Amino acid sequence: MGNVFEVVDSTSRKIRLTEEQWLHIKQDHPDITMEEIELTLTKPLKIVDKEGDKAYYYHYFKSRKSAFKYVRSIIKYLNGHGFVITVYPVRNAN
Repeated sequence: MGNVFEVVDSTSRKIRLTEEQWLHIKQDHPDITMEEIELTLTKPLKIVDKEGDKAYYYHYFKSRKSAFKYVRSIIKYLNGHGFVITVYPVRNAN
């Protein structure tokens, strides 16, 4: 399986979404769109570094139809490259 997309985030790091992870995200969170993921990575409201090799990216979407207006993307960094682990809606950016 290949990549669905590769973007450069707001800190100039490359992040990839693989086909395998996209299928996982769509299975568990069918309301998440690819556009939401791309915006969360390229124009995050907030980035929280976790454990040195992971980061949580947040973006607010007023147009989401549920109480979960934020999207959280969890990114793992390996040898300077970022990979989307998962993406899901959350109530706030904490």
